[in-house]
Amino acid sequence: MAVGDEMQILGEWCEQLAKALEIPDLDVDQELLLDVARKAADSVIHAAAPVTAFMVGYVAGREAGRDNAGPEEARNATAQAADIAFRLCENRANSSTEGGGGSPAGAA
Repeated sequence: MAVGDEMQILGEWCEQLAKALEIPDLDVDQELLLDVARKAADSVIHAAAPVTAFMVGYVAGREAGRDNAGPEEARNATAQAADIAFRLCENRANSSTEGGGGSPAGAA
């Protein structure tokens, strides 16, 4: 399946899910969330991808729920949380290449 087709399907899925969750006006930066999830999977373990994306989204939702917050504040919060996740992933990747062993946290 071509990437364009996948993104179209993802967009349709996000619209359908947003309607079902009663948040139809939600603006999801799909590319950013996919990038941060991919980076987490590569830098930590595969299971870190959805958890990282959830946590980044949670921060955005929390920010959007504050008084007088709008879509712009939510986008900014998403970008800031994603930047933090990207930095942590980079730090983890750098430490594993510098003799950190490269094994996931908690692995024996």
